[in-house]
Amino acid sequence: MSSSSAQLIYQGKTLNLPVLSGSDGPDVLDIRELYSSLNLFTYDPGFTVTANCESKITFIDGEDGRLLYRGYPIQQLAEHSDFMEVSYLLLYGNLPNITEKEKFVSCVTRHGMVHEQIRNFYGGFRRDAHPMAIMVGVVGALSAFYHDSLDIKDPRQREIASYRLLAKMPTLAAMAYKYSLGQPFVYPQNSLGYSANFLRMMFAVPCEDYIVNPVLAKAMDRILILHADHEQNASTATVRLAGSSGANPFACIAAGIAALWGPAHGGANEAVLNMLSEIGDVSRIPEYIKRAKDKNDPFRLMGFGHRVYKNYDPRAAVMRESCYEVLNEMGVKNDPLLVLALELERIALEDEYFISKKLYPNVDFYSGIIFKAMGIPASMFTVIFALARTVGWVAQWMEMIADPLQKIGRPRQLYQGVVERNYTEINKRV
Repeated sequence: MSSSSAQLIYQGKTLNLPVLSGSDGPDVLDIRELYSSLNLFTYDPGFTVTANCESKITFIDGEDGRLLYRGYPIQQLAEHSDFMEVSYLLLYGNLPNITEKEKFVSCVTRHGMVHEQIRNFYGGFRRDAHPMAIMVGVVGALSAFYHDSLDIKDPRQREIASYRLLAKMPTLAAMAYKYSLGQPFVYPQNSLGYSANFLRMMFAVPCEDYIVNPVLAKAMDRILILHADHEQNASTATVRLAGSSGANPFACIAAGIAALWGPAHGGANEAVLNMLSEIGDVSRIPEYIKRAKDKNDPFRLMGFGHRVYKNYDPRAAVMRESCYEVLNEMGVKNDPLLVLALELERIALEDEYFISKKLYPNVDFYSGIIFKAMGIPASMFTVIFALARTVGWVAQWMEMIADPLQKIGRPRQLYQGVVERNYTEINKRV
């Protein structure tokens, strides 16, 4: 762990700060003794250079464009694995053998239904309520129904809660979609795989049979894999922070959903379609490319570049392949918005400005196009993101609970407000 140290001298005092080395990535300066020894805090808005935990789950190398789940490159998992197998990997640390996978899939599948009274929650929302608003409410409400998995000190109860969250999230998400349409809810079917089951609950109706398209099921499975975890992002950090207080797992995941709802986080793929709608026509692409290059113009090309990846987003290459498979399967290449998206992609990949700044299409760009081709409305994009990320949130939450160094989160501040002053009676104030 600590292989060297850094020396800090402040007001005549010297403090040796250990430098911790991880298995990959940059070293970390251990500042835990900074306040007690020198009465100092650090200032890091957004915590962008602060490690708040030790983790073994996911690693990102933004410079080289690498994303690893438990050491496995995301490209390999997306090509060879499925979402249930990746979920097991994130939760338990290793890929399952045949027996382990069958048992895991069986356990998750059996938890797919939700308590029948949860249906009543949906009726309390306006018909035009955003599905994410519904998800924040109903996921948090699960804690009122499953009292036998709320003891976070019991490893078995934590495991049961993780299965319930993973299994019920597709059901709750599909119910939110059905509610927005005024259609009856569709119950899960245990004979189907995770992604196929979700698509059926989204699109089936009682008056006719629904056959899941295997191409679309595979694409959805890949989307879930690619979004399953992404290190200590805003929503994951929120889950950990909520969990550090001892909150139950359902409340913690609801907090993560709320954080994901922000347009700067989970709403990026929805923003891509909004941008495409604003551009409107292929003939206007040069105009908007010019605007994107103008620093004084507030317009930004959504779905290009990434704040973490300074190279090509490793998830985007996989998503691009799935994007073209879905477009071919659905035969919607003539859709004006999709034609516009593909032309924008072609120009950006050939334009020297975007190449030099490494503003490549990212995972959000392609996922938005796939969802549009599938007939999934923009309001559901972030919900599906939450569905995918749930297993990552749960894995991070379980890791945090088991960490002997875990403490309740308590960020500090640089106070710039008024110094202490005395109260003045109201008739004496000027």
